[in-house]
Amino acid sequence: MATLAIWKGSINFGLVSIPVQLYSAVQPHVIGFKMLHSACNTPIANKRWCPHCNKEITWEEIVKGLKLPDGTYFVITKENLQKLRPEKTDTIEVVEFVDTRTVPPVYYDQHYFVIPQKSTNKAFFLLAAALKEREQSAVAQFVLRDKDYICLLQPYESGLLMTTLHYDYEIKHLDLFDKLKVPAKLDKQELKLAELLMSKLHKKKFDISHFKDTFAVRLAKAIKLKQKGKRVKIKVAKPATAPEISLMDALRASLHQHEKTPSIHRHH
Repeated sequence: MATLAIWKGSINFGLVSIPVQLYSAVQPHVIGFKMLHSACNTPIANKRWCPHCNKEITWEEIVKGLKLPDGTYFVITKENLQKLRPEKTDTIEVVEFVDTRTVPPVYYDQHYFVIPQKSTNKAFFLLAAALKEREQSAVAQFVLRDKDYICLLQPYESGLLMTTLHYDYEIKHLDLFDKLKVPAKLDKQELKLAELLMSKLHKKKFDISHFKDTFAVRLAKAIKLKQKGKRVKIKVAKPATAPEISLMDALRASLHQHEKTPSIHRHH
């Protein structure tokens, strides 16, 4: 495999132990702009500056601290910070099994491919098949890079996908938004039209390859033109303005539009 494993250990549930490796499942394509000096296009240097002492400081002079309510700081040494961190383990401990649909997506964080250390490990494929058959996920705990994680193990293609989860106290609750109040009564005809429009746009299988990051695509084209010594001219598309009509009329017009035109994928 081209990439290196970020963790090696075993999945434990009951008396079953499955040696596995974790690989990052996502490789973000981030456009890395640099801050430059406009006069000479030189990258700007960031300095570690102490406004109290009015001087630049070295890494050796830096300590970590947490700001307290009274404005002072609780300073902790590297040694004490290391003692507080959880002990590194080489096990992913399964604590329970749940129906996958009962885990709200808002808890999902990072994704990792779980690969057996030996392709002949029958227990790995047995676990993946059992989870798929029951439409369940394994809830597990493990330590990665000095941090305690709770995660889901889910069947994915021919193997397993691990998804780390946010803790409950990290999630904002929707009751913070007073505008999110369902009307006492929804119009049945409007609801029926909405469902009909959804059926027109329904796809049996989600295919994300149809969608592109238009900003990244346009930027790549502009860079190629620049490299060829050509002039880069960027056209700004004017956003379409929707006419102000009633919800019922908007639904009917949308249905009429999709009856006239074949369904296509839109690139975003």
